[in-house]
Amino acid sequence: MATMSRKLGEQAVAALRRGAPASKLYSFAHVVIRPGHTAAHLWHGAALLVAVIFLLPLVWMTMASLQPIGLPPARAWTGFPAGVAWSNYAEIFRVIPLAQQLGNSFLVSTVGAGVTLLTASWAGFAMVQMSPRVQHWLVGLALLLLLIPANAVWLPRYVLFARLGLIDTYTALLAASLMGTKSLFVLMYYWSFRRVTVELFESAWLDGASVWTGWRRLAMPLAAPTTLAVLVLSFSHYWSDFVDPLLFLKTAARFTVAVGLRSLQQMDVTRWSLLLAAVVVMIAPVMLLYIGLQMWLRDEPDFARRVLRRLFD
Repeated sequence: MATMSRKLGEQAVAALRRGAPASKLYSFAHVVIRPGHTAAHLWHGAALLVAVIFLLPLVWMTMASLQPIGLPPARAWTGFPAGVAWSNYAEIFRVIPLAQQLGNSFLVSTVGAGVTLLTASWAGFAMVQMSPRVQHWLVGLALLLLLIPANAVWLPRYVLFARLGLIDTYTALLAASLMGTKSLFVLMYYWSFRRVTVELFESAWLDGASVWTGWRRLAMPLAAPTTLAVLVLSFSHYWSDFVDPLLFLKTAARFTVAVGLRSLQQMDVTRWSLLLAAVVVMIAPVMLLYIGLQMWLRDEPDFARRVLRRLFD
C-alpha cells in the first residue's frame, strides 16, 4: 500500500508539472490521501455481488410462482410472456388449508424460539460460572453433539415419545427446545457471556444480587446481539422443520406449513407455479423477520438492549 501511494504521489507531481487540470489532480489526491475509502468501496462491492448471487434464486422463484398454471417452470429469465397470474396465491389457500398450517407453524416456531432463548441462555450462563476444566469438557461435549447426524436419533425419539404418549402433539415438536434446541445455541451464549468480566458478576453477588438477577439484569442485556441471532436461527429451525412434524403428527389439522407443501406437491406434480407460490408464502415470514430486525438495528443501534432491559426488569 505504501509503495502504491508513493507511485501515485509521484504521478500527481509529474501531472502538476505538466499543467494537468484540477480534476485529474483531485483523483490522485483522493486515492493517495484516503486509501481506506477505496478498500471499503471494494469490500462493499464484493459483498453486494455475493448478496445478488444469493438473491437470484429467490427472484427466479418469485417470478416462476406468477406463471399461469400448467406451464413448466422457465429455465431462463423470460419475463411473463403469458401474463402474470396473481391468482396463484389465492388458489393455494383454496387447494390446501394453508392458513391453518401457517397458524400452526407460527405457534410452534414462536413457542420453540422463546423456550430456546431461555434454556440456551441458562445453559450458557451456567457454563461460564463453572471451573475452566469443567467448561472445557462441556464445550467438547457440545461440539461432539453437533457432529451427531439428526437422523441417528429419529427412532429413539419416536420410541420415547410413543411411550410417553406425546405422539400427535406439539409437545413432541417442542421437546428439543427444553434442551436449547441445538448445542450451537448454547455455545453462542457461552462465548458471548465469556466476554463479560467475572468481576462484574461477583460484585453484583456481593451486593446481594442472586444468580437469577445476574442473568436477568446483567448477562442478557449485554448479550443482545447473540439473543437476536439465536432468535432468528431458532425461529427458522422450527418454521422450516419437516421431519419432526412428519414423524410425530398424525392429524391433518395439526400439520405445519412444511408438511402442507409436501401434500401440495403430491396432489399434482405438474402445477409448479402453485407449489412455488406456496414456497414464497412459507419463506416470507422468516424474510420479514430478518429484514425487520436489520432495519431496527440500523435505525436504533441500542434497540435490542432496550427491549431486553424492559423484558427482564
